[in-house]
Amino acid sequence: MQRDRVQVVEERLDQLLAQPGPTDAQMPDDAPLHAGGTLSALEAVRLFEDQVLSRQLDIAARHLKSRGTGYYTIASAGHEQNAVVAAQLQPTDPCFLHYRSGGFMMARSRQQAEATPIFDTLLSFRASRDEPISGGRHKVWGSRSLHVPPQTSTIASHLPKAVGMAFSLGRARRIGVQTGYPEDAIVCCSFGDASANHATALTGINSARYASRRGNPVPILFLCEDNGIGISVETPRRWINDAFSGQRHLRYFEADGPLDQVWETVRLAVDCCRATRAPVFLHLRTVRLWGHAGSDVESTYRSLAEIERIELADPLLRNAQTLIGSGAATPDRLRLIREDLKARVTAAEDEVIHYGPLTTLDEVAAPLAPYDAERCRTAASAPPDTEQRNRLWGDRLPEDATAPSKRTLAARINAALADEMLRRPEIVIFGEDVGKKGGVYHVTAGLQKLFGQPRVFDTLLDETTILGVAQGAALAGLLPVPEIQYLAYLHNAIDQIRGEASSLSYFSCGQFTNPMVIRIAGYAYQRGFGGHFHNDNSIGALREIPGIVIASPSRGDDAARMLRGSFAMARENGRVVVFLEPIALYHEKDLYEEGDEGWLCDYPAPGDALFPGETRAYGDEDAELLIVSYANGLRLSLRAARTLQQEHGIRARVLDLRWIQPLPWDSVVKEAGNRKAVLVVDECRATGAGIADAVIAHLAEGAFAGRLASVRAADCFIPLGPAAHTVLVQEDQIVDGAREVLA
Repeated sequence: MQRDRVQVVEERLDQLLAQPGPTDAQMPDDAPLHAGGTLSALEAVRLFEDQVLSRQLDIAARHLKSRGTGYYTIASAGHEQNAVVAAQLQPTDPCFLHYRSGGFMMARSRQQAEATPIFDTLLSFRASRDEPISGGRHKVWGSRSLHVPPQTSTIASHLPKAVGMAFSLGRARRIGVQTGYPEDAIVCCSFGDASANHATALTGINSARYASRRGNPVPILFLCEDNGIGISVETPRRWINDAFSGQRHLRYFEADGPLDQVWETVRLAVDCCRATRAPVFLHLRTVRLWGHAGSDVESTYRSLAEIERIELADPLLRNAQTLIGSGAATPDRLRLIREDLKARVTAAEDEVIHYGPLTTLDEVAAPLAPYDAERCRTAASAPPDTEQRNRLWGDRLPEDATAPSKRTLAARINAALADEMLRRPEIVIFGEDVGKKGGVYHVTAGLQKLFGQPRVFDTLLDETTILGVAQGAALAGLLPVPEIQYLAYLHNAIDQIRGEASSLSYFSCGQFTNPMVIRIAGYAYQRGFGGHFHNDNSIGALREIPGIVIASPSRGDDAARMLRGSFAMARENGRVVVFLEPIALYHEKDLYEEGDEGWLCDYPAPGDALFPGETRAYGDEDAELLIVSYANGLRLSLRAARTLQQEHGIRARVLDLRWIQPLPWDSVVKEAGNRKAVLVVDECRATGAGIADAVIAHLAEGAFAGRLASVRAADCFIPLGPAAHTVLVQEDQIVDGAREVLA
C-alpha cells in the first residue's frame, strides 16, 4: 500500500530538523544570508515561518475534510516561495492572486499586526458564514485591508482586470480622481504555467504590452508560478521561458534556486516594475506537492520515482537546508517554529468547527445584487451645476423647447452621457472607435472633444480587454462605461461579466465592487445589412448572469432617464449594468408613416431618472389585449396595435418592459390584470434567447385567467439582405398572433 504523501513530505522535513547542528546561529539577525545579498537572516527565518504556516494550513484542510467539516483541499504546498514576492511588495500594492497563494497571504498578513490568517483561512476551508472575505460563499484568498480582491478563477480570467487596474491607477490620477493608492503602487497578478496558455491570460498580457507600447503607464507584475503541470497535463520544458522571455514591452525575470537567490531576482523584478511603470513578467519556479487537490490520485499519471523527485524539491526542505547551512538558524530554532505553528493551527482547527455555514437563501444571496432604491434615486435627481452645464452646452441646452427640439435615440444617449460625465468626473468612456470616430453609429460623437482623451479613449480590438479594463478601472475608483460595438461581439468575452464582474461583490460580501455601465449596440432589424455578426437577437447569455441589471430602452427620452438611473445604481450600489441599445432605432425618426417623426423625443430635464421596475404602457387602460415587448419589438407592437384597431376593431395596450433583468414582474402582472389575453412580442430567437418564456411562465404560474401566447423570431442565424425578414418578427405576425390569442 502506497504511503500517504503528505506524511512522507512531513517526515522528510522532520528528519532534517532532528539532525544535530550548532547550538547557536552563526550570524546576527541583521546580517545578509550571503555576502552582497539583501536578504537578512531574520527576514529569511520569517519567510520560512510564513511558508511553514501555509503548509500547516494545507494539512489542516485535509484534516477538516476527513472529519466531514471542510470543503476545500487545493493546496499551496510546493508554491510557498511566492511568500518572497509578498514580502517585497508594499502592503498597498493591489494583488490578484492564484489559488495556490497560501505562502503569499501569510507573508502579506505579517505586514498587518491585527491580521488573523490562521483562523480566517480555516474558516474559509469550513465555508463558514463568519469567514471575513466571502462569508463562506467560496474558498478565496482575499482581504479588504490587505488590498487583495478575491478571485475564484482557475484559468487566469483575472488577468485582464488586473491589467485594467494597473492601467487605471495612472489614468485616474491624470483626471484628478483619488484612487486610495500611493503614486508608486504596482499591481501583482499571479497565475499558473498551465493557465498562461489560456486565451484570457494571453489577452491580459498582450493588452498590457499594447498599452505600454502606446506610452501608457501599466505597472503590473505578472507572477507566473510554474510547477510544470496543469492537473495531469505536463507543461513542456522551458515553455514559459520560450513563450514570454523574448516579448518586447515585457521585462522578463526568472526566479529559481536557493532562497536568497530567489529573493534577489524578485527584488529586481519588483523594483523594475515600480520604477519603469511598465509590465514585468516574473517566472517563479515551483513544484506541486500532493496532487491538484485532495481528491486527485496523482499516482495515476505520475510514477512513484517522479513523485519522490518532486518531493525532494520541496521549498520548505530546501529553505531549511539553506538557513541551517548558512548559519541563519539552527535546526532546533526551525523545529520549534514548526512545532509552535502546528500547535496553533491544530488548536484553531478544533475551534473552527463550531463556526457553521450559511443556512438560508437570504444569507447566501445578500451581497449579490444590492439595491438601495431611495439612495439611488436621490443621487440621480441631484441638480447639476448650472454654470458648468451652460458652459458645456453653450447657448442651447438639450432640453430647450425651441424648435426643432426633438431628437433621435442616439442623440439623446449622447446628451445624457455628456451630462453624466459633467456631473461625475470619475466617468470614463472607452472601447473600439468611441473616441475620434465617435462610435460606429456616432453615439459618442463629440464626447472626446468635450472631455478630453483621458476620459474618452479608444482601445485595441478585443472585448475581453475592454471589459477587463472596466473592472480594473472600477477598482481604481473610476466609473467606467465600456462599449461593445455589437451584441454578437460580447460572446467572445462574456465570462468577464459572468465569471468576474458580476461575482466580485458576491464573493467579497460587498467589500469589493466593480461598478460599471456596459453599453452594447444590439439586436437586429438593420434593413438586411450586416448579417448575423452585426444582428444578434439573443440576450439569453446575459439574462442568466446573476446580479446584473439589463436596461433596454427603445426611445430617446427613456434612454436618457434610464442612463441616469443606471449610473446611480452603479455608483451608489456598486452594480454592473448592461445598457442594451437597439441599433436599428438609433437614428429612426418615424413611427407610423414616413415623415411623421413619431420616434423623435424631447430631452428630459436633468434629475428625471428611471429605475428597474418602472415600465411604460401605451393605449387604452381597458383594452382587451395586452402586448408585452421591448426594444425594436415596442415599435413593431405599436404599429401592429394601430392596425388591429383600424382594421380589426381590436383594442390593444402595449407595455414596454424597459428593464429586462430583473424583469418588472409587478408591472407585468398589474397590466395583465383581467384582460382576455396577453401576447408577448419577443424579437429574440424562440428558444431561450429572450424574455417570452419567462413572462408567460410567470403569468401562468400566477394563475392569470386569460389566454397567453407569444410571437418570437425563428431559431436561426440572421442572413444578409432581405432574407433577414424571414427570420425576424414582422408586424403582420404580431397582428395574426393577436387575432389568434383572442379567437
